[in-house]
Amino acid sequence: MNTSEHISINTRSLQMKDIHIPSEQYNFEAVKATLRIGVPFRIFFCLLPFGVILWSLFIGRYEVEPLVVIKMLLSLVYPMEPTWTNADETILFQIRLPRIIAAVIVGAALSMAGAAYQGLFKNPLVSPDILGVSSGAGFGAALAILFSTAAWMTQVSAFIGGILAVLTSYFLSRLYKTGQILVLVLSGVIVSAFFGALLSVTKYVADPYEKLPTIIFWLMGSLSSVRYNDILSILPTIIFGGGVLILIRWRINLLSLSQDEAKTLGIDLKKITRIIIICATLLTAASVCISGIVGWVGLVIPHLGRMITGPDYRKLLPFTIVMGASYLLIMDDLSRTIIATEIPLGILTALLGAPFFAYLLWRRKTGWV
Repeated sequence: MNTSEHISINTRSLQMKDIHIPSEQYNFEAVKATLRIGVPFRIFFCLLPFGVILWSLFIGRYEVEPLVVIKMLLSLVYPMEPTWTNADETILFQIRLPRIIAAVIVGAALSMAGAAYQGLFKNPLVSPDILGVSSGAGFGAALAILFSTAAWMTQVSAFIGGILAVLTSYFLSRLYKTGQILVLVLSGVIVSAFFGALLSVTKYVADPYEKLPTIIFWLMGSLSSVRYNDILSILPTIIFGGGVLILIRWRINLLSLSQDEAKTLGIDLKKITRIIIICATLLTAASVCISGIVGWVGLVIPHLGRMITGPDYRKLLPFTIVMGASYLLIMDDLSRTIIATEIPLGILTALLGAPFFAYLLWRRKTGWV
């Protein structure tokens, strides 16, 4: 039997369970400890978003009785005599419900993008804006606000700006033949700084009484103005990007292999890398264009997922969807109810996310060394 036939037989005999993540990248003892968590605990986390959604419908500055809320929801599928006012109906269906749906979608999308990028770059400090998507989206939105365009144009401009920033980072990294992942990260830093400078110029020339406050408020992140049309406009992009990542989630585990091991198995790591970048960029850009810049979600939630499921992306990625949706919805509930005036969402996620991330690093139970 020649060498090529021997390699072919070994390749066919390899299964997914035989592919191990290198020990120098992951803390296996911490991961094994997290895998002792029982099935009821995981079921609780899977049902958590539904409980948070129901709870979110009941709270707000405008008081609506929980029984009235339940009746209004049932009226969508079962005809009944209205016992509520038009104001109650408007508050629930036109203000709270679209905001809740948007928080769930944005939280899930940012968490998926962050988890995918951390697996791609093999770095626990990676967040969804590593390639400059947030800076590009911020500049695009600020430019649209500066020229007094419609609200939907601000979203389109933010989306285009985010995509343009990532494309610039990718093609800039392609100028070099070696160290592609490292060069890609450095390209992201360069592009983020460049678009950040453009954003600063835009804020500098903006009207300080009208345009500048609007730009700053958008950059701090908020879901207060989200409506059903905004959700429908990003939903195809979110479904496409998230669906592809879910379908190839087991392949993200293969990124821990070396180039030689990947070639032996017939795996094209460059193709997987491109797919992950495209999908994660679409998820992040679509989310940012309706919520503004909301940090720490895509950084903290994947670590929390590793504490519970371990580093296997077949389990980790679905779990980050659940946790990210629940987390951002809770943050949005706090932002609109904790004080009389609404706290920008980006501020609140940073205030709570940064200490929690410091705690994770101290405990060293995130699955990374």
